[in-house]
Amino acid sequence: MAKQITTARDGFATRLGVLAATLGSAVGLGNIWKFPALTGQNGGASFLLVYVLATLLVGLPVMISEIMLGRRARANAVGTFRQLAPKGQPRHLVGLSGVVAAFLIMGFYTDVAGWVFAYIFKALSGEIATTDPAVAAKAFEGLVSNPVQSLLWQWGVLVLISVIIIAGVAQGIERTTKVLMPVLLLLLVAVCARSLTLPKAGEGLAFLFTPDFSKITPSVILMALGLAFFKLSIGMGTMTTYGSYFRNDQDIPLTATRVMLCDLTISILAGMAVFPAVFNFGFEPSAGPSLLFMTIPAVFTSLPGGQVFMVIFFCLTAIAATGAMLSLLEVPVAWLAESFGMPRKRATIVTSVTLAIIGIPATLSMSTMANVKIFGMTVFDLYDFMSSNVLLPVGGIFICLFAGWVWGAANVKTELSNRGQLLNGAIISAFLTVVRWVSPVLVLLVLLKGLKVF
Repeated sequence: MAKQITTARDGFATRLGVLAATLGSAVGLGNIWKFPALTGQNGGASFLLVYVLATLLVGLPVMISEIMLGRRARANAVGTFRQLAPKGQPRHLVGLSGVVAAFLIMGFYTDVAGWVFAYIFKALSGEIATTDPAVAAKAFEGLVSNPVQSLLWQWGVLVLISVIIIAGVAQGIERTTKVLMPVLLLLLVAVCARSLTLPKAGEGLAFLFTPDFSKITPSVILMALGLAFFKLSIGMGTMTTYGSYFRNDQDIPLTATRVMLCDLTISILAGMAVFPAVFNFGFEPSAGPSLLFMTIPAVFTSLPGGQVFMVIFFCLTAIAATGAMLSLLEVPVAWLAESFGMPRKRATIVTSVTLAIIGIPATLSMSTMANVKIFGMTVFDLYDFMSSNVLLPVGGIFICLFAGWVWGAANVKTELSNRGQLLNGAIISAFLTVVRWVSPVLVLLVLLKGLKVF
């Protein structure tokens, strides 16, 4: 049986560090790739409008809940629920599901991140500087179908993230994200500025910001709810773990709101960088997953000086992936270190080696294991399905119920007001109403949609 080990805990040293690290967790490939892809597939501005509402009703309340519980317990994702749940109730399984989800997500996320890092070098070499979709597709297939290349890039990404995690919370995660987040924003603004100078930039902006309310269908609403839930790194133990490193004087509702707004801003900037260029050169805005690795190279190749901006784009995408992977890896590392008394370095190595092994079948799903199907899915797709469609929404529902009902209003008010030091009673009342009555129902819809019940 795992036994909670009481040791001096590391934590974030500054308020800016708290914001940078939490934002680094929330921002990821979902902002640079998934948000533009889903926005393109689901009607542009109408999807954006629904997504903003979904973020307010689902993403933000669950994020506040996780951070609040983590800070009160000062423990990892499993230890938090073990400490705060009433005795005799196995609610720590909610935290354990987050650890499992983090493992599964990293199993395929490091694969995609490896492709992104590889594309930085492909962009530098000019290998993907083509406007021919067939050539772009061949370059991508050449990477993902090569088992050696794919595994080496995935393992290289794991080594990079592990080195930062070993350095600690303040000296590793906080210091890295305080540098990477501003760089990400500057690079994204640079790409946006270039896209907005194109002759047909207005068409792209109109697609992104002029809603067609007839396109808001139940399917679009459910898709927006799912993205709002997945993209803010909630339900997977990351915000609970990061919350345990929060300063005592940190205003949790204010910090979470700032993270949500910054995350939304980065997503919109990504859309502003992509859609004007896509429309200008006649590409399809609903290209979906191929938007990142096939459409984007073709779009930037069509621009004067496009190779430079292509390199910048894949660099900022790699930065976004790095911040998200740091928080994902920290979840099992913190659990192993605190529950089993492992030194941080050993816990990181054990976690990374396990992830390297777990990631092999996901990576090879594009090549030598392409014909291996479990429940009709490749291992890559199975990891994605189990984490995104099952574990995350189930965890999110129980987090809402725990924060809103089990832990109780008195504890919520104490923690979110910093023991009475913040005069934010109206905000806390609104939070309790949403997290009790609205968020669990909406997350349940996400779960049912993911399970294809409707």
